[in-house]
Amino acid sequence: MKAWRAVRHGQPEDALELAEVPRPEPGAGQLLVRVRAAAANFPDYLLCLGTYQARPALPFTPGVELCGEVVAAGPDVTGFAAGDRVIGAAVFPAGAFAEYAVMHAARSFPAPAGLDDAEAAPFLVTYQTGWFGLHRKARLQAGETLLVHAAAGGVGSGAVQLGKAAGARVIGVVGGPSKVALARELGADVVIDRSAQDVVAVVKEVTAGKGADVVYDPVGGDSFRKSTKCIAFEGRIVVVGFASGDIPQAALNHALVKNYDILGLHWGLYEQLRPDLIRACQRELTGLVAAGQIRPLVTERLPLSGVPDGLRRLGAGMTTGRLVFQP
Repeated sequence: MKAWRAVRHGQPEDALELAEVPRPEPGAGQLLVRVRAAAANFPDYLLCLGTYQARPALPFTPGVELCGEVVAAGPDVTGFAAGDRVIGAAVFPAGAFAEYAVMHAARSFPAPAGLDDAEAAPFLVTYQTGWFGLHRKARLQAGETLLVHAAAGGVGSGAVQLGKAAGARVIGVVGGPSKVALARELGADVVIDRSAQDVVAVVKEVTAGKGADVVYDPVGGDSFRKSTKCIAFEGRIVVVGFASGDIPQAALNHALVKNYDILGLHWGLYEQLRPDLIRACQRELTGLVAAGQIRPLVTERLPLSGVPDGLRRLGAGMTTGRLVFQP
């Protein structure tokens, strides 16, 4: 089978090589799937660089998230049949940027019937992360104001839709005029172009000086620092990631004086420690798809050959919505 292999660390076009490799075999508790669509996620870019929190031994096939068709099940796996369409995370070293991949059976879910393969591939991580961040951590309430950084990106786009589904007023922050229309299409009530507008001033203006009740921040750096200047009394800042590459230092005296909370979210730990919550969340999200309230906005459907360039552009912040590769 064909698979992209990270043979060294570096930029995707330097780190990855397309190779013919043996088809992987599923181990205990695993599924072998034919990849129907593989989503591009920021961790895939970091995996190529060798700076992600997990560092698989070289060589390995990146691609953390996919929609696949079950081919075979490993020992002791029940509940799956050949031909089932499933979504979930790939198991390294047999990641999703290939014709076949391996998945953990216990962490795989039926693909929602209302989504095609490309839409289903990026459904799990984005929306699970958004749901846990907004609901379990921040306790977002209907009528509150939600500020979403990188609102036109992969992670932020899901948070915008989930915020609207929860009845919140959503302010989306984007970088550049080309992303403004996309954020509005996702449902943002107010869109701020940080390249041309003062984020803090606009948030204060549209909230009559109150500020945002909840901030969803996958960017870090200056986005986090600006959030602390426009967070409301008893507001909650959810730290999801550091796509900017700048990990800010929180001034705890400022959080004390302004009476706001800083909430860290590592969704992967829920997979390890509270799989029951993951399953309950997935039922909730599948219901929202059926109700037409959320749907991944796939802006590019690329062939497998497009992986290095797609990851390069994702890492450089040149993409909007979701990029998906289909073998």
